[in-house]
Amino acid sequence: MEMTLEIARRFAQAALGHVAREYPNKLDHVMAGDGDAQTPRQLHPCFFGSYDWHSCVHGWWTLLTLRRLYPDMPEAAAIAELADATFTEEKLLVELAYARRPESKGFERPYGWAWLLYLHLEAARHEAPWADRIEPLARHFATMFKSYLSVLTYPIRTGTHFNSAFALTLSLEWASAYDDDLGNLIRSTSKRWFKGDWGCQAWEPGGDEFLSPSLSEALLMKRVMTPEDFRPWFSAFFPRLEWAEPATLFTPARVSDRSDGKIAHLDGLCLSRAWAWRELGFQEPALCHLDAALPHVTGDYMGEHWLASFALLALLAAPPSDR
Repeated sequence: MEMTLEIARRFAQAALGHVAREYPNKLDHVMAGDGDAQTPRQLHPCFFGSYDWHSCVHGWWTLLTLRRLYPDMPEAAAIAELADATFTEEKLLVELAYARRPESKGFERPYGWAWLLYLHLEAARHEAPWADRIEPLARHFATMFKSYLSVLTYPIRTGTHFNSAFALTLSLEWASAYDDDLGNLIRSTSKRWFKGDWGCQAWEPGGDEFLSPSLSEALLMKRVMTPEDFRPWFSAFFPRLEWAEPATLFTPARVSDRSDGKIAHLDGLCLSRAWAWRELGFQEPALCHLDAALPHVTGDYMGEHWLASFALLALLAAPPSDR
């Protein structure tokens, strides 16, 4: 369950092959008139690849993370060269203008917002101008997050892009470095939504989910609660974990058709569960889920355009030392 140079190179080669691949492309695009009928590259000069906007954003997170961890691998220079050509002031101003459109209020909310913040956080770890250029877009989405959380009465618990807990987990890391107000709002909102939950039944997986609603919630609560408060909450939320129940959380999802983009989501479920299990301190189910999905990160474009990011989260996860 450890990252290796061989895995890093495989992931980097895959991501280099899709972040600048324009087609096929699934746009999240509300048109206000004929003039809005444009190509993905015209609409999104930075994030036009990887089948959809959010996958391109976290594909870039994958590339920059791998460049930082393995600066001497052969692909590192290609990553930097492509980043220099992609993250220009001119191109990012187009991305920002698109995000500010009245029709873009719900654009990529909240999954894409969270990944853009996470990308900016990673870019800031590199000695390059990328983070400074991405920051206005990150600040915009942070402002949108604050407005959104102020009116979102109930969390969204589905195991797909709309999941509230996953987005807030990523966004909290960015907010801890850049926006105390957003960080405090994430903490208070998370506790308001989830602190009273107990006896989780884990009715999952759904047929096209790539996130575990229950484990995503648990991971978020670990981030927003003190260890003293989290331990009893976790025990009440999962009261029968010592008997490996709910059993579904310990069983990797079966993927029947990896050429079907929705069904291929289930490989992502295994990887995101591995990430959560590992950070929560449960190594055996983490390894079981990682083993089920890691061989399938590359091979079919329906998974290859995004799965490496979730595999990287799992491989880099740090088990808690206090469990």
